[in-house]
Amino acid sequence: MSGMSGVTLRLASAPALRVDLRHLAPASLAGMAPDAVARLPLWHGSEAITVGDLFTVHAHAASGNTPSLAFEGDLSRFDRIGWQMAGGSLRVDGNAGDFLACGMQAGSLRVSGHAGDFAAAAMAGGEVAIGGNAGDFAAAALPGDMDGMRGGTLDIRGDAGDRLGDRMRRGTVLVAGSAGDFAASRMVAGTMAIAGAVGDHLAYGLRRGTVVLLGTGPRERATFVRTDSNLDVFWALLARSLARAGGPFAPLPALRPRRFVGDVAVDGRGELLVFE
Repeated sequence: MSGMSGVTLRLASAPALRVDLRHLAPASLAGMAPDAVARLPLWHGSEAITVGDLFTVHAHAASGNTPSLAFEGDLSRFDRIGWQMAGGSLRVDGNAGDFLACGMQAGSLRVSGHAGDFAAAAMAGGEVAIGGNAGDFAAAALPGDMDGMRGGTLDIRGDAGDRLGDRMRRGTVLVAGSAGDFAASRMVAGTMAIAGAVGDHLAYGLRRGTVVLLGTGPRERATFVRTDSNLDVFWALLARSLARAGGPFAPLPALRPRRFVGDVAVDGRGELLVFE
């Protein structure tokens, strides 16, 4: 059985200014002919342009009845790719700009290269995979909002910048590389696993949630307390779940962490799971 057709946008002319792509989503383009997609409006600064001014548009085969959208090229200057995406499959063969997958509700979004700031901020569902690095405020709250990531999975195969998961409320964040300062700051709930090094002020203001650190553990913190409570059952379940991501997380079921609870400065009951 043949699947429905998807849309591929291949970058033909790099813009001089940043371009907002929030209105280009798999579901909104489903069933549209390539020439109709090329006529869709975009803004380049104060100039009204069309999709066809920057991209060549092609149809591609999509699996099943899942709407599919693919971008090809260096989209570092293109922001809000996958903004509030509610389903379907979106792929970027190259880099992506700021606000990638912000407010995403469902579906799958994959970037082969790097992403800018605020990737998966306020994300509520779905799966986001970034093959390279992510900028600051990944899985955090959008400017002016109180809630960060609220669901779904963010998988970063490179490094993450500062304020990873700031105000995160739910969901899972995996970082195969390192994370910057204030990772898991003001985190309310959810799970974060970081395979590499972490910057200063880890889990500042942590209230609940679990932070798993595979690399060098943080310096002893007065606001986190070592506990010897039995976590074997909980860890067995969590480790198997995280190990499905592969890479540096695959060995987790064979390891046993030490547990620290905090941030007691804010009456927090979150936990840091670290390894010898």
